[in-house]
Amino acid sequence: MTTLDDRPGTALLVVDVQNGVVADAVRRDAVVAAIAGLVARARRERVPVVWVQHNDEQLVAGSDAWRIVGELAPAPSESVVQKRYGDAFEETTLEDVLAADGVGRLVVVGAQTDACIRSTLHGALVRGYDTILVSDAHTTEDQTAWGAPPPLQVIAHTNLYWMYQSAPGRTAGTVAAADADFGVRA
Repeated sequence: MTTLDDRPGTALLVVDVQNGVVADAVRRDAVVAAIAGLVARARRERVPVVWVQHNDEQLVAGSDAWRIVGELAPAPSESVVQKRYGDAFEETTLEDVLAADGVGRLVVVGAQTDACIRSTLHGALVRGYDTILVSDAHTTEDQTAWGAPPPLQVIAHTNLYWMYQSAPGRTAGTVAAADADFGVRA
């Protein structure tokens, strides 16, 4: 139901699953495993997998912290989009990559829940994409020292919050990894 004309396709968007981003993330191994399962399924179903990789002073391009975790690896044919802002659409090639593949629906996974995941979800929805968050395939680290709720509460709240999002002509929601659907929506 996307508002993007002639873009019925779906893509799996893997956001910032980098060594320095998920090193201290809650349920890191379970989330990475869920993402790996989704990546394998998307590839089998010939659904585009688009990787997003953050670059900044802590995640310097080429450094170990900047690299995608060892359990995951983009295939040579898959796009890797570099970003500097929370929203993966801001000043990146992401829109061009998705348009070239006819994508109007995103299935979103990755890190960090309370930063780049939320920013990218909103960025996608306001740009016309149907946007699904995989409820057990995103994570964050403990930010309680700075006033945030504990990480499991951040994740639960984001899942609840995104479950009820919508916009004219667009859909949003959450789904468990086991129930993720890459099929085209009519």
